[in-house]
Amino acid sequence: MLNKKTNLTGRQKAAVFLIAVGSEVSSEIFKHLREDEIEQITFEIARLDKITPEDKEKVLVEFNELMMAQEFISNGGIDFARGLLEKALGNQKAIDIINRLTSSLQVRPFDFIRRTDPQHLLNFIQNEHPQTIALILSYLDPQKASNILSNLPHTIQAEVAKRIATMDRVSPDVLREVERVLERKLSTLASEDYTSAGGIDSVVEILNLVDRGTEKTIIEALEEEDPELAEEIKKRMFVFEDIVLLDDRAIQKVMREVDNSDLAKALKSVDTEVQEKIFKNMSKRAANLLREDMDFMGPIRIKDVEDAQQKIVNIIRKLEDAGEIVVARAGEDELVM
Repeated sequence: MLNKKTNLTGRQKAAVFLIAVGSEVSSEIFKHLREDEIEQITFEIARLDKITPEDKEKVLVEFNELMMAQEFISNGGIDFARGLLEKALGNQKAIDIINRLTSSLQVRPFDFIRRTDPQHLLNFIQNEHPQTIALILSYLDPQKASNILSNLPHTIQAEVAKRIATMDRVSPDVLREVERVLERKLSTLASEDYTSAGGIDSVVEILNLVDRGTEKTIIEALEEEDPELAEEIKKRMFVFEDIVLLDDRAIQKVMREVDNSDLAKALKSVDTEVQEKIFKNMSKRAANLLREDMDFMGPIRIKDVEDAQQKIVNIIRKLEDAGEIVVARAGEDELVM
């Protein structure tokens, strides 16, 4: 009797199955797969070295069992399929097959929609037929589905709810066709109309590249209009790791303002390049003492590290505002000494 399991992955099993059924049948199967699926399985076929007769038989038996279960489910649902499989193969075997099949089916219908931004999804489906909307919502988790239903036009909310309530089994072929059409439409819309833009990270990236005068003018104006936003932007503009951009003289000036305990904490989680930049701008004795402090304090909370780093960043910003140090930025003229 064959072992129930093989060490093959799902894609490897698909490759073994296609080899076993021959090129003619395989080419027909490929007509029903997406290009990326064909590419992945072809890659696995190319990678397969030798297939043992035992592995081939296991894959074919598993395929036959899953097809049998799929047909039973389509005809009468999970419970009906489980009952027939128990009679044919025994209780434990039936449970194994149903679990395997349902777990693979759970990620299939409208998986691309579950990964879509809710607002994007709402804009996309609200002009679809109520039956299509009902079908989509029935495959989303209840929280996401309820949010979308609440934001649909009032004129169709009740109709969609009614269609969800009265929906019966849906043919896998119909599901696949609806899914294929919707995925194509959604990907077209996404590429044309829904490119992400803006946000704090975007403005930080821009401000980090402008000259200091322009940056200062913009930040001061934002501080007047929206102090919280201005503060959030300032926090992100110069991160602690950017200290490597300072020249040695600037780092030495910063070090004179920094508490040793804060410096030890701030250096705990950074890479070697940042640590060495600091150490080389200290005396050998001071650098050794700092290393000892870092070792002695042991593990510390991430929040404590970030707070210490922020204190040092604030000192750097204060010294820059006072004109005592220069933070290199793109777009500014280099100094000629």
